[in-house]
Amino acid sequence: MLIDFFYSLRAARLPVSVKELLTLLECLQADVVGPRSEACSLDDFYFLARTVLVKDEKHFDRFDRAFGAYFHGVEQRVDLSEIPADWLKQELERLLSAEQKANAPRLDWDLLMETLKKRLEEQKEKHEGGNKWIGTGGTSPFGHGGHNPQGIRIGGQSKNRSAVKVWEQRTYRDYDDSQELGTRNIKLALRRLRQFARSGNELELDLPGTIRATAANAGWLDLRLVPERHNSVKVLLLLDVGGSMDDHVKQVEELFSAARTEFKHLEFFYFHNCVYDHLWRNNRRRHGEKFDTWDVIRKYQQDYKLVFVGDATMSPYEILQPHGSVEYDNPEPGAEWLQRLTDAFPHCAWINPEPQGVWQYRQSVEIIRELMGKRMYPLTLQGLEQAMRQLMK
Repeated sequence: MLIDFFYSLRAARLPVSVKELLTLLECLQADVVGPRSEACSLDDFYFLARTVLVKDEKHFDRFDRAFGAYFHGVEQRVDLSEIPADWLKQELERLLSAEQKANAPRLDWDLLMETLKKRLEEQKEKHEGGNKWIGTGGTSPFGHGGHNPQGIRIGGQSKNRSAVKVWEQRTYRDYDDSQELGTRNIKLALRRLRQFARSGNELELDLPGTIRATAANAGWLDLRLVPERHNSVKVLLLLDVGGSMDDHVKQVEELFSAARTEFKHLEFFYFHNCVYDHLWRNNRRRHGEKFDTWDVIRKYQQDYKLVFVGDATMSPYEILQPHGSVEYDNPEPGAEWLQRLTDAFPHCAWINPEPQGVWQYRQSVEIIRELMGKRMYPLTLQGLEQAMRQLMK
């Protein structure tokens, strides 16, 4: 079984060696997890295998996907006595009628925040269903698991993606820049954004120059070298991550991987939904390692091509309203920062992985598109080609 597991990890392009597989077998033989007196759970084996086989935390996500795919369907023993009773009783999915959904209370931004403050002061116990208190499964603007067209999600998983604010600690993962491309079309489209220049040490044979010099030297070989040709285009890539972008991870990873291959001068940062006063480069440390957006604007010159990648799907408050971010108390609206970035980098474009046919139904998409001066393109071969032509103007 472990030999097949080893080959599945190698097929997922994880740098796993035979020596590490033997170390894992030795750990199992030594009863590091699951001594003979009790069964070894799949979770125990997962943590042991990840510790032994994965040498760099950047490969954790790829290991998780490979592990999940290989052991999919393996049953684990579950002791119901260890699960809190509240979890078993909680009704996360309530069946709401069309009339209940239509009558869900709708509050504007200021009243929404003011009402939440009052509810936090007044509420003393747990609530399920209903349309007023902070709870689960109802039509209240506060809680999760129910339905409200513009509420504040407190805990729980996103269901309808209609929350204008999220109250929870959210974690995202970095896009994998070594993702194997399913097609070369993306790389070919990006190659339209090329401007070659010779730079660096003289490492490449200049064949025409060598022939001319040899002929001028009466046939004696006279080798001439020139610096290699590189694509001199500079790209600043800003990537939306998390939330609704989870549906587009594969597409964005392919684009990111192609960009890392095609552009020698590539700088990238992450943001969530809309750009505000800070960006980050590592999603595991996004709260501790922030990059001031003003510093990014000052550091990179106008010769950089600015490319946003995101679905632009969010509450309009996140773009137009101070403190409107779904998870961040932003002092200035996102529209201000988008304007500053597009002013600083005249050559810019927004690439949207959402199908172009649904853009007209998303108010936030149209707002972003207007702020970008209509320079929004779908993440398709034709859309990428149009974006590259726009950036070369």
